[in-house]
Amino acid sequence: MARAIWKGAISFGLVHIPVALVSATSSKGIDFDWLDKRSMDRVGYKRINKTTGKEIASKHVVKGIEYEKDRYVVLSEDEIAGAHPKATQTIDIFAFVDSADIPLINIRKPYFLSPDRKGEKVYALLRETLVKTGKVALANVVVRTRQSLAALMPMDSALVVVMLRWPEEVRSLDGLNLGEDVSDPTLSKQELDMARKLVEDMTSEWKEEEYRDTFGEKIMKMVEEKAKAGKIESVEQADEGQEERRSADVVDLTELLKRSLAGKGKAKKAPAKTPAKKRAAGKTQSDEDDGEDSKPARRSSK
Repeated sequence: MARAIWKGAISFGLVHIPVALVSATSSKGIDFDWLDKRSMDRVGYKRINKTTGKEIASKHVVKGIEYEKDRYVVLSEDEIAGAHPKATQTIDIFAFVDSADIPLINIRKPYFLSPDRKGEKVYALLRETLVKTGKVALANVVVRTRQSLAALMPMDSALVVVMLRWPEEVRSLDGLNLGEDVSDPTLSKQELDMARKLVEDMTSEWKEEEYRDTFGEKIMKMVEEKAKAGKIESVEQADEGQEERRSADVVDLTELLKRSLAGKGKAKKAPAKTPAKKRAAGKTQSDEDDGEDSKPARRSSK
């Protein structure tokens, strides 16, 4: 089983449900590393001045946000660190909504939640409540200093938390410049009937065993063939440290539910998230989409 990347608790009124966060996906794409063919050393990114084309020392690199065209506001590392949200070790539920209300385009990455430290009963309670009400829970969570909007939903016997993109991260359709031929088309009944018939003829059930990454399979076949032929080069690996994690305790469930219903455990509101005019120069939010549970991103091509 995949290891937990985070441990904490779901905050549900005054109820805390100890859980562990486990990635629900795995990257199967081909992950190429850059290597120096002379020594088989890894080749990393260089800090290049885009004007002079020269490499510069890290001590001369600062972080800035383009506030206006070609005009930047520089922020120190301390200022950036001070803006990071405080890790609370909780998935704070603040509302319940219909799953259909969440746009698919806002979905970023799913994780499994497993009960932790004797939290099975309250875990099952939340899951069954979501099943019976047909709702999903909206929550705030901070994982490794990154604050995310999340949706908790039931999946068979488990709970799943889906990290969502902030609404400001999703672009408007206005940028597509859709004309009237698209927004208000003139379509004949025959055209609509034929298109609908084509959809009906091609309608099928979801068959995950049939959907395959053929490029990845071909590359890995070549890798296996070269490995069997002894064409393997050794590359030194760096050790990765383990983070210390803590979890929340469970107290009397019935009493906490009573107190929550009595108004002593009011749901928390989503915190206001003020967007900067633009992302930090040279780095965008999308660059960190998979940063919660994976190694640093590698170049996918040369």
